[in-house]
Amino acid sequence: MDQRTEIGSLGEFGLIEHLTKNIEFKNASSLLGVGDDAAVIDHFGRQTVISTDLLIEGIHFDLSYTPLKHLGYKAVVVNLSDIYAMNAIPTQIVISIAFSNRFSLEALDEFYAGVYAACEFYNVDLVGGDTSSSQKGFIISVTAIGEVAPDSFVKRSGANVHDLICVSGELGGAFLGLTLMEREKKIFEETGAQPDLEGQTNIIGRLLKPEARKDIIEFFAASEIIPTSMIDVSDGISSDIMHICKQSDTGCVLYEDKLPFNEEAKAFAYKLQLDPTACALSGGEDYELLFTVSQEDYEKIKSNPSISVIGYITAPAEGKHLITRAGNKHELVAQGWNHLKK
Repeated sequence: MDQRTEIGSLGEFGLIEHLTKNIEFKNASSLLGVGDDAAVIDHFGRQTVISTDLLIEGIHFDLSYTPLKHLGYKAVVVNLSDIYAMNAIPTQIVISIAFSNRFSLEALDEFYAGVYAACEFYNVDLVGGDTSSSQKGFIISVTAIGEVAPDSFVKRSGANVHDLICVSGELGGAFLGLTLMEREKKIFEETGAQPDLEGQTNIIGRLLKPEARKDIIEFFAASEIIPTSMIDVSDGISSDIMHICKQSDTGCVLYEDKLPFNEEAKAFAYKLQLDPTACALSGGEDYELLFTVSQEDYEKIKSNPSISVIGYITAPAEGKHLITRAGNKHELVAQGWNHLKK
């Protein structure tokens, strides 16, 4: 039988000490972390970028099919993705959790193992946070802090007419992973049958263990590219490009045949009788980077196999459209995932 340590036996300060006892800083900017009233960070003349996310059990994640270690990793990654989307490098995180009495100390250790694995991979320091009890479920709040050279941050509002619209990686996988997991959960609840994940490691990985596109930001720096606008793909391409268009006061054209898919994921979408294009446009949680660059940068980006050019920016009066494989023109509709309604 697995050991279960009741969290109440440690008290709040004992718990914080237990969960943070092995922290070692990796960044010179991290001067003071857990154990004092506040962290101290000095970015030595660089500009500071800050982003925060709230993850609520039953809204943003389901523990019936999400391992706690994966959840800890993902909780960090989704915040780091926001920092990268500003063309910045994440350096520190602060994490706060609230949990009900169904969670043991061993369960929290699993969660923090994922947190520390993400910190290690992305070279980020955990410098603080808080713990509390919750009447029901698990609540996670993560704040990420990053740094960027003065005025090199990239906003959503800088896209210009004729700029190329680009995206990293592949789209729609996380939504397909969620669809598969929800299907198997329902079957299990109704029949008790063990899940059949059909060998779909790609889409399940995209859902449970996404990665932030650190490599793309490093590529920009090495290639001397500064995107004109950028956002991470959390709500689906259609919603996210509309954020850029609204903030930049532009229109856009996207090409269906340019949207990047994983071939296995595409085949599985057809098996589920889902349109892969709809999964990409409206799925969300891919955590790829959607960005615009001037046409002069095309020669630089075309050599990167992880970047696809999927359209271009137009004047606002031209609207926002998708050109289908058949050459038909459809107005883009923002049907991204809405976490305010369940």
